Amino acid sequence: MTNAPETSQQPDHRETPADVGRLHRLGRWCARRPWWVIAAWLLVLLTALGADRAWGGSYDDDFALPGTAVQTGADLLDAHGSDTVRGIASQIVLHADTGSLDPHRDAVGSAAAELKELPEVISVADPLSTPGAVSADGTTGIMTVRFTENPSRFETSYLQGIDDAVRGLRADGVQVEYSGPLGQLARPKAEDRLSEGIGLATAVVVLLAGFGSLAAAGLPLLTAVVGLLSGMALLGLLAAAFTFGNAAPTLATMMGLGVGVDYALFLITRHRRLLRDLDDPVAAAGRAMATSGRAVIVAAATVALALGGLYASGVTFIGTLGLAAGLTVLVAAVAALTLSPALLGVTGRRIDHWRVRTPVDEPSGTADTWHRWAATVGRRPWLFLAAGSLVLAVLAIPAASMRLGHVDSGANPTDYTDRRAYDLVADGFGPGTNGQFTIVAHLGDKRTVPSALSDSLHDALASTPGVAHVTTPVTSDDGALLIATVTPDTGPQEEATSDLMHRLEEDTLPDALSAADAEGYVTGVTAAQLAFRDVVVDRLPVIVTVVVAASFLLLLTVFRSLLVALKAALLNLLSIGAAYGVVVAVFQWGWGGGLFGVDEPVPVESYVPMMMFAIVFGLSMDYEVFLLSRIREAWLHTKDNHLSVATGLAGTARVITCAALIMTSVFLAFLLSTNVVIKMLALGLGVSVVIDATVVRLVLVPSTMYLLGRANWWLPRRLDRLLPHLDPEGPTPRPTPTASPEVDTVPVQAASGEGR
Repeated sequence: MTNAPETSQQPDHRETPADVGRLHRLGRWCARRPWWVIAAWLLVLLTALGADRAWGGSYDDDFALPGTAVQTGADLLDAHGSDTVRGIASQIVLHADTGSLDPHRDAVGSAAAELKELPEVISVADPLSTPGAVSADGTTGIMTVRFTENPSRFETSYLQGIDDAVRGLRADGVQVEYSGPLGQLARPKAEDRLSEGIGLATAVVVLLAGFGSLAAAGLPLLTAVVGLLSGMALLGLLAAAFTFGNAAPTLATMMGLGVGVDYALFLITRHRRLLRDLDDPVAAAGRAMATSGRAVIVAAATVALALGGLYASGVTFIGTLGLAAGLTVLVAAVAALTLSPALLGVTGRRIDHWRVRTPVDEPSGTADTWHRWAATVGRRPWLFLAAGSLVLAVLAIPAASMRLGHVDSGANPTDYTDRRAYDLVADGFGPGTNGQFTIVAHLGDKRTVPSALSDSLHDALASTPGVAHVTTPVTSDDGALLIATVTPDTGPQEEATSDLMHRLEEDTLPDALSAADAEGYVTGVTAAQLAFRDVVVDRLPVIVTVVVAASFLLLLTVFRSLLVALKAALLNLLSIGAAYGVVVAVFQWGWGGGLFGVDEPVPVESYVPMMMFAIVFGLSMDYEVFLLSRIREAWLHTKDNHLSVATGLAGTARVITCAALIMTSVFLAFLLSTNVVIKMLALGLGVSVVIDATVVRLVLVPSTMYLLGRANWWLPRRLDRLLPHLDPEGPTPRPTPTASPEVDTVPVQAASGEGR
C-alpha cells in the first residue's frame, strides 16, 4: 500500500452525523452554557465541603485479618481476658534523667489513678508495681494503659486529659512520652498544603513555559483544583462510614491533583489546536471532547480499574486506600469532561490572551524536534530497544532484594513523642521491647490448667532462639487461656523478629502444647503487622494478575490490537520494576535516604509495593492511551506505520512532557512529608512517571512499534467479533474516493513549524 502523500491531505473538520456522539454533544452543550455548568460545580463543591465539615470522618491505620492466627488470638483475649489484657493497649514511657523512678513513686501512683478515671480507659498498670515494667537501672518505666477503643481514633482534645494526669510527673522532673496508638494521636497533624502548593506552583511554571498563555495555563489548574476539593470532601464523607488508613487523604490528593491537571491539559491542548482550524470555540470544544475526551475516559477507567483491583487482595485496608485514590481520579475526570469545555466556552477565542511568550500547541509539520527524534529511533530500533531495556533492568536490580516489613516509630522524626518513647524503651529495656509478642494458649473446654503446663510452656518459649525474655504464663479469669509475653532479641523492623514469630507459631507452640491438646497463637501489635505483611506478599501475585489482565482486555478492546495491548502491559511491568528498585536502594539500602529525611535504612512498608503497582500501572496506561490514540489516529489516516508513530509521538510530545513534569513535581513535593510511607510512595511514583515519560514513551514504545510494523494493528477476526467496540478517538474514518478521511488529525505536511 502506498503512503499518504505528505502535502496533499488536509483535515476535513466538517461534522457528520457519525461525529456528533454523546461526548461531542456534551462538549458543545457545556461550551454553549458555561455559566450553568460553572454554577453547578460551585454548588457541588460548596455542598460537599459543608457536608464534610459537618459530618466528615477521620482516618486511622486500623485493620482486621480474619482467618489468621493473630486475629484468632486477639479474639480469644477479648472473649476470655481480664482487664489487664482486654481492649487496646498503649504505653506511657517514664524516664528519670537523674537517679531512678523510685523517689517519684507518689507522683507515679497519682498519675496512674488520674488516668484510670479518664473515659474510655479500662485499666492502668503502675510500672513500679508491675514486674518487668522498670528497666534494670531503674531510670525508665512503662505504664501500660488499656482503652476500650483504639486511642488513635480519639479527638485530639482527649490528649488534654492525658496531659493533665501526668502533669505532676513532669513537674517532678520525670520525662513523659507517649507510645503506641496514644503516640499516634499525639503526632502533629499531617500538613500537605506546602506539598500541594509546590505542585501547583510548578504546574504554573511548566504550563506557562510549555504553552505561553496565562489563560491556557490557568484553565487546567482551575479544573484540577475544583475536582480535587470536591473529591476530597466526598472522601471525608465516606470516611464517616468506612475506615480509611492515615495515608488515604494524602494518596488521594497526590492522585487527584496529578491526573486532574493531566486530563484537563490533554483536552484543552487539543481544543487549542482545533480552534486554529475551526475558528469556532463551541465547535472546537465539541470536537476536542469527541476525540481526546474519549481518551480521558479510557485513561481514567484504566487507573480506576487498577486501583479497584486492590480489593482482590482480600484486605479491606488495602482496598480502601485504592478506593480513596480512585475516587479523586474519577471526580477529576468528570471535572475535566464538563468544567473544562465550560471554561473554554467562557474564554472563547481569548484563550491565548495574556501571553508570556508566543503560544504553541501541537506541531503541524514533520521537521520538528520530535519527528527528528522518531526518525532517529526508526533508523536503529534494535539499538534503542536494547538500550532502554538495559536502563530499566539496571534500575530494577535492587528490587530483587526487597524486604517487606513495617516502618515503626523508630523511623519518625525525633520531635515526635512516640519516637522519643521508642528510643527510651530501646535504651532501657532492649530493642525487642518495642516489638513484644503476646502468646495465647487456648485450653479448649478445660478449666483446670495442668500443673506442669505453665512451666513447660515458659521453658519452651525461653529456650527458643531469638527470645530475650518471657513472662511467667498466667491463667485468664475463666481458666480458658494461658497468657504470656515474649520479648525478642531484635527490634520490630528486623527480619530476625519475623523469623522468631514464625518459629513460635510453627515449632515452639505446637511442640509445647500438643500433649495438653491445646492450641497456641502469637498475637499483639507487632504480630499483626507481620501477619499483615505475609498476607500482602501472598496476595500480590493475585493483584498483579487481575490488574494486568483487566488492563490488557481494556486496551485490546479500545485499540483493536493484540500486540499493542500486550506490549503496553509488558513495558509497564518493566517500568514498575525499575521504580521498585529505586525505592529499595533509597530506603532499604539507605542510598541517599538522609536527603529525604530518613536517617537509617528501613524495610519497605508491606503495602507499598501493592499500592505502587496499581497506581504506577494505571498512570503508565494514562500516557500510553494518549500516545497510542494519536498513533492509531494517524494510522487510520495514512496506513503508514513509521509515519504514524512519528506523527503520534510528535503530536503528544509537548502535552505529555508537560503533564509528566507536573505529575512528577506533585509526587516529589510529598517527599516533604514526615511520614516515611508517604515518602516511599512519593519517590516511587515520581520516579515511575519520569521513567514512563522518557525511557518508555520516547525509546521503548517507538522502537517496538517500528519493529512490529503492520503487526501492531493485527487482531484475529474471530476475536474482533467477540470484543465490544470502544473507540478512544471518535468514529473510525471510512475513506471515500472523493473525500479525505474525516478525523481530527494534524495534516502531515512537509513544512515545518509548531503552530502559533
